[in-house]
Amino acid sequence: MDRIDVSMPLFEGMPAFPGDPLFRSRPERRVDRGDPYNLSALALGSHAGTHVDPPSHFAAGTPGVDRLDLDVLNGRCLVLTVPDDRSVVGPPEVASVPPGTTRVLLRTGNSRRWGARLEFFEDFVGLALGGAVALRERGVRLVGIDSLSVEWDPSGRFPVHRDLLGHGVLILEGLLLAEVSPGEYRLDCLPLRIRDGDGGPARAVLGRP
Repeated sequence: MDRIDVSMPLFEGMPAFPGDPLFRSRPERRVDRGDPYNLSALALGSHAGTHVDPPSHFAAGTPGVDRLDLDVLNGRCLVLTVPDDRSVVGPPEVASVPPGTTRVLLRTGNSRRWGARLEFFEDFVGLALGGAVALRERGVRLVGIDSLSVEWDPSGRFPVHRDLLGHGVLILEGLLLAEVSPGEYRLDCLPLRIRDGDGGPARAVLGRP
């Protein structure tokens, strides 16, 4: 395939991070009920499914999703496979990322589980603060991961989000990478243009570099 869609479909009953609004789709117009066209009312959280975290997700007065540099979200990327037996992505797991790499997508054991069943699981693999620091020190400007949160931290202080976003590194969460081999690709990712949005559901596609 020339393109691989790595974004999560939106549907009622889809996985949601605990506490986030659930996706809802309500039919408003239906041809089979005599209406001239089909139309639905959608309700969803700003971090539903595959989505981009902008700086405003954690800091007031910083750019929202509508003011992000689209060049950061689109271009050559590296898909890095983390062994399935790792419960956290730290510095050793990202040591092979070459300096100067702009975009990294982390394919962890989460992908295998998403591939078997698309439902939320609490013991997901996330990025540790040390891994986040190691990535941005290599020049990475976009970190993507196959979980609904990049964060691996039980304290509730969100150090990974704060470190990455505070240094201008964008976060792409909720990727489906089960069918993706490690290596270089071209990432095409466009979040919804929500004015001052603290998050943006996105369609993310991988193609030939």
